[in-house]
Amino acid sequence: MGEHYRCGMETPSSLPQALWRAEQIRQAEAELASAAGLSLYTLMERAGAALLSIIQRNWPEARRILICCGPGNNGGDGYVLARLLRERGLRVQLVATREPARLKGDAGRAASAWLAAGGEVLESMGGLETPDLLVDALLGTGLAHQVTGPEAMLIEAINRWRAAGVPVLAVDLPSGLQADTGSVLGCAVQATYTLTFIGLKQGLLTGRGPDQVGELAVASLGLEIERWGRPAALRIDYPLLASRLVPRRRSAHKGDHGRVLLVGGNSGMGGAILLAGRAALRAGAGLVRVCQHPGLPSPALSQPELMQGDLQDGRWDTVRVIGPGLGQDEWARGCFERFLCQERSLVVDADGLNLLAQAPHHQDNWVLTPHPGEAARLLDCAVAVVEADRFAAVAALQQRYGGVVLLKGAGTLIHDGLHCWLCNEGNPGMAGGGMGDLLSGIIGALLAQGLAPSDATCLAVALHGEAADRAAAEGERGLLASDLLPWIRRLANPS
Repeated sequence: MGEHYRCGMETPSSLPQALWRAEQIRQAEAELASAAGLSLYTLMERAGAALLSIIQRNWPEARRILICCGPGNNGGDGYVLARLLRERGLRVQLVATREPARLKGDAGRAASAWLAAGGEVLESMGGLETPDLLVDALLGTGLAHQVTGPEAMLIEAINRWRAAGVPVLAVDLPSGLQADTGSVLGCAVQATYTLTFIGLKQGLLTGRGPDQVGELAVASLGLEIERWGRPAALRIDYPLLASRLVPRRRSAHKGDHGRVLLVGGNSGMGGAILLAGRAALRAGAGLVRVCQHPGLPSPALSQPELMQGDLQDGRWDTVRVIGPGLGQDEWARGCFERFLCQERSLVVDADGLNLLAQAPHHQDNWVLTPHPGEAARLLDCAVAVVEADRFAAVAALQQRYGGVVLLKGAGTLIHDGLHCWLCNEGNPGMAGGGMGDLLSGIIGALLAQGLAPSDATCLAVALHGEAADRAAAEGERGLLASDLLPWIRRLANPS
């Protein structure tokens, strides 16, 4: 039944760059299918075939498969998959939250085909033996409310089996995950593998998305969404951007690669400014000078290549990084007011952002690098509001403050007022002190070497995340910011 379809899929290492909102996917699906003379039910058949291919590739030994189907087209994909698996002699059990007779449209057609093939529909998981594989086809991209009722109960049961070691394949996205924001609407499936269709939904890669999706792949279903319209955002990573680090001229000298002034390092926080300075050096800045609290020892004692600055250094630099270890006392405020300017590129981080939140204003020459807590202070809202929709938060920050805004976290976002980028590199080992200081130093170094603010920020985020991933090869727990420094140098010199 249905067409023979060989589905091309993007592997996790080759995910597409384009990221889409759910409404864009819905519009593109209808328009592209119509232009190609395909029915939406044909696409449902293709989705089932793509899911079958994933199962055959990843769980070839699975014989007992449990599929949980919801009331919409996501459930319809599950019914198609159930029929295809049964045709291959596998034992398939299907639990549905709505009776097949009550399903409409293509989902109803898929359910009828399953029943006509001899399949059965169960109302609950009660009494079922442990499956070899569980498929989540409960809720799709149309979810806009908190998950309750039968769907919530099934999600909890799926997650219990997942915790017991049963792999879970999510259809299009894990049920309960909001496709546009990456927030969890009450509860969500913890998937082992997610196969998303047509295009990459932006919420899969930020917020809670990375916690829920497991391994991720895209099946285009034969539709070329890249030709349809402008994506909502672009995914970036180090392999995509490394070519911007072009080899230096053989006649280059230190003056060609910029002068970075780092402002911060209050009493008791000298490590932050030292890490930022070391990162700026390793990322290729020609000269780096540190303006820190006079009570601290010279940074040259720890890193001889770092020069000592003072509050009179007003014209030496081409780029300023303000905030690592700055604090918020009188000395910090004096530094902040002294070194903010309109004439050169700025990177504002850490307590520089907290001071900015106390006296908000707009500038176009800076890169702001808040984590969610700092973003909440800048927007005068709760952290939960930022995390509920990180895309909206980064856009609001850019509109209010100008320049380029980098919102840290899983699925770091960058916004310059016209475009939005998402970097999906990095790992939980980065949740420790000093990582943000490194990033500020890298951004400053790339700005000093002549990259445009958005290019420098995107490349710095990707390089930083890649360095962390490589440094974490021996384990994420216990990863130190200083462990990244050798990798920063290597990655700043791609072969």
